[in-house]
Amino acid sequence: MSNYAATKAFILPVTKDSSTLQYITQIGQRTPLVPIKLTIHLGGQTLWVDCENGYVSSTYQPLLCGSTQCTIAKVDTCANCSTSAPKIGCNDNACYNTPENPFIKTLYSGGQLNEDVLSIQSTDGSNPGKFVKIPNFVFTCAPTFLTGGLASEVKGTVGLGRNRIALPSQLAEIFSFPRKFAVCLSSSTQSSGVIFFGDGMMLPKIDVSKDLIFTLLITNPFGTGSVPSLKEPSSEYYIGVKSIRVNGKPVTINKKLLGVDKSGNGGTKISTGSPYSMLESSIYDVVTKAFIDELSNTTRVAAVAPFETCFSSKSVGRPAVPTIDLVLQTTRVYWRIFGANSMVKVSQDVICLGFVNGGIKRTASIVIGGYQLEDNLLHFDLARSTLGFSSSLLFHQTTCANFNFTTKA
Repeated sequence: MSNYAATKAFILPVTKDSSTLQYITQIGQRTPLVPIKLTIHLGGQTLWVDCENGYVSSTYQPLLCGSTQCTIAKVDTCANCSTSAPKIGCNDNACYNTPENPFIKTLYSGGQLNEDVLSIQSTDGSNPGKFVKIPNFVFTCAPTFLTGGLASEVKGTVGLGRNRIALPSQLAEIFSFPRKFAVCLSSSTQSSGVIFFGDGMMLPKIDVSKDLIFTLLITNPFGTGSVPSLKEPSSEYYIGVKSIRVNGKPVTINKKLLGVDKSGNGGTKISTGSPYSMLESSIYDVVTKAFIDELSNTTRVAAVAPFETCFSSKSVGRPAVPTIDLVLQTTRVYWRIFGANSMVKVSQDVICLGFVNGGIKRTASIVIGGYQLEDNLLHFDLARSTLGFSSSLLFHQTTCANFNFTTKA
């Protein structure tokens, strides 16, 4: 129990997978402990793993209907196992929720809730510390098919969403620390970024926490991250973008698209479930037109999927590209996207605007994707419902790869 009293923060190193562009971490689970690779799902409601293929543990326990944990999890259904003999992930009188794989846009309504040992690394705020075992961590079992589209050897996703059984809230509850976490994704596939839970945020050589800009997190009243028909608040993270500027100049967009409507559609979501930011078609059209107009002296080249707006890299330099501002509660509060987060080098000669046309029937009108989050420090305070963000750390002469993961001797 002394471990619990002393531990006020945890860290997860995160690496970018070069083939899928997903952000991968590793967590110890089960008895005996097994290292499990998981993909980060920022708005995910649960940590789910494939229990169908090789799940062995002496400490596994299904969660039964009517239990406190099932109530906290706001379970979707309560049922008996569909097979003749109960097994891991399929037990009688168990409660179920709906894990999601955002990379193949798939929800699975038969995800059984369970408890097992979880191991995660602590930190004192300066250095990584010991690995701490949590005996009764709530997670969801899913079948193997739900791992489709995930990076090689990945067994599920770790949800960091706004609900009670996502990783940030469970850690805060168990260890009695604030419901806060910070994300710093590395743009390099060779160096790790990091996610912090609690108050002990290590530094990427320079203290950037004092320079964060803050905005309110918006609650989408519909469960767009789980099952919309349940009419429960979404576990995803939304912010209130009021307008967009390109090179400091406002672009004209349909303001109705920027709010979340009565059906849960519209608004701006932050998501690691998309490798690049996605814009509703009409927003995409005006933003890209303004961007191209600001680069009138550069050479356009053929589109390279998934991008539509590409240039000759010989005629454009990253420092010279137009900035894109997502304007928040006032015109003075904005998330500025610089060239390092807006331009993607797709070949030696071609560089593309790293935004994707999301079509006209989008749940969220704007999705801020992984590429635009890289080398930005994001601080989520769930108790206060606020987001603090840094914009690019490159202007602080540091990156998300500059955290020291060497344990203090």
